[in-house]
Amino acid sequence: MAFIVTRINVGDYDAWKLMFDQDRPRAREKALGYRLLRSVDIPGEVFVEIEFRSVEDAREGRQRLIVSGVLDRFTDRSRTTVVELAEEK
Repeated sequence: MAFIVTRINVGDYDAWKLMFDQDRPRAREKALGYRLLRSVDIPGEVFVEIEFRSVEDAREGRQRLIVSGVLDRFTDRSRTTVVELAEEK
């Protein structure tokens, strides 16, 4: 199990969500699912977690996202990172 994790300030969440749902870069093509979290203090701040079966699938999704340039329009964002589950309680 592997994940892509990122944080972005999208501004208008509703407008961003329409674009996210289209997944034009096909970053979620091999995803098992995803989770979107919004800041309670900054409604445009979104945390995205996308789940994949393998690190290789997550890296492929991340690469598609980066190459597409989709994230370039957001100046306030964290690094898009591939992570593995370290421990579950």
